[in-house]
Amino acid sequence: MARVLEFKLPDLGEGLTEAEIVRWLVDVGDVVAIDQPVVEVETAKAMVEVPCPYGGVVTARFGEEGKELPVGAPLLTVAVGPTPGDAGGPADAGDPGVSVGSGPVMASAPGTPGGTGATTGSEAGGTTRPAEEGSGNVLVGYGTGAPAARRRRVRSAASAMSTASAASAMSTASTVGAMSTASTVGVVGAAVNGVPSGAAGPVDGPVPVISPLVRRLARERGVDLRTLRGSGPDGLILRADVERATSATAGATATAGAAPAAVPGAVPVAAHGTAAAASPVAAAGERVPLRGVRGVVADKMARSRHEIPDATCWVDADATELLAARAAMNAAGGAKISLLALLARICTAALARHPELNSTVDMAAREIVRLPEVHLGFAAQTERGLVVPVVKDAHRRSAESLSAEFARLTEAARKGALTPADLTGGTFTLNNYGVFGVDGSTPIINHPEAAMLGVGRIVPKPWVHDGELAVRQVVQLSLTFDHRVCDGGTAGGFLRYVADCVEQPAMLLRTL
Repeated sequence: MARVLEFKLPDLGEGLTEAEIVRWLVDVGDVVAIDQPVVEVETAKAMVEVPCPYGGVVTARFGEEGKELPVGAPLLTVAVGPTPGDAGGPADAGDPGVSVGSGPVMASAPGTPGGTGATTGSEAGGTTRPAEEGSGNVLVGYGTGAPAARRRRVRSAASAMSTASAASAMSTASTVGAMSTASTVGVVGAAVNGVPSGAAGPVDGPVPVISPLVRRLARERGVDLRTLRGSGPDGLILRADVERATSATAGATATAGAAPAAVPGAVPVAAHGTAAAASPVAAAGERVPLRGVRGVVADKMARSRHEIPDATCWVDADATELLAARAAMNAAGGAKISLLALLARICTAALARHPELNSTVDMAAREIVRLPEVHLGFAAQTERGLVVPVVKDAHRRSAESLSAEFARLTEAARKGALTPADLTGGTFTLNNYGVFGVDGSTPIINHPEAAMLGVGRIVPKPWVHDGELAVRQVVQLSLTFDHRVCDGGTAGGFLRYVADCVEQPAMLLRTL
């Protein structure tokens, strides 16, 4: 007989602990194939289509569009046909990312052998594909190491009914699906959003925390994880739990003497409960959740301001010759060179002279780490908010290569198709805020980097050129830097070199 398997939200990498459901790609009753994308989710890094590692008939979906789920929470259940030789036992208990019952599933490392314990139903020749072949689709925390199977068009439920295995799966779907919309969804919702049962107070034994990012956040904010009751599956402590605990502590400090002491182990409710409603400021106006890209930007900017003692210096430069050089390059034929690419080339040359600014600070070891590679981030405004794609090994690229990579990443950012790898690993950021029609800015450093170069709009202005007053194309350049890695002399030297290259692009020939 068919079995009903539960597919949980897998670990999508980069330490991400939750994702928001953007769009379901399947409905209850649909037949899905191995590796078929079933849901589109938005993480703090990018939009991701999540493929299901086995095939069968969808019997339930958990979570509406717009709902945020933690890693490990159920996504959907699928009724699959019996595997040849299957005695009906829980053979799937060891499958990565799949479970028969409730409870957490320990994810295996990518490439771990093992099947999905499912079959895909009858194919064109009327044969079934055993689950031991594996999905071949390896994300962090689920999938198999077997070769990827050939994709095929998903048949409709009506055509699938013509085979014995699909008929069995649909029979199970009709009974399980009716239960899922009422009782199953309610139970899973309680497990994800509620608080696990048990006495409040410090936890004895291991603290239910998997993510090292959550542990680090708790350590930085002085939160004792043993006093928290996690809102994740089986009491797993999530980043949101630590942040709510921090907010509750700050609120209690601000209103000391006006409220009774907090009960150890109590779940903070300032973000969602009566504490927020009691504040007249919080009660008024529209509430916009800080999540997804916006939430990550808020966290990083707050951390940057909290940890980095930054300073800013700026200078006006005559960009007339730079614009003329770009026009001459593009007139010569070949791929077009962007102005951002030329500024990036100037940045990498300046960083070669002043490596202090291509570094990060390790306060735990009390060391400045100077980085050998230049991975250049650039700020891009999209419909989803501000993102900072990263051009890897920018110091090894020509102006033409930089132009192509900027164009690729910008297009991916507009489509929401940037991968976590595209958004991480930056060592220095180039911020062209001139596209917004402004001249200057004092940007916040992109933590954990040590500096950011800002470029304003290029506009005609009166300028003394060759001893005479003339109208020239002038741009304001600003450098925000971490004062721990260098002093003003180094920062000023870097900015002066950038301005000199903008005014006299031929200076770059010395570094080629």
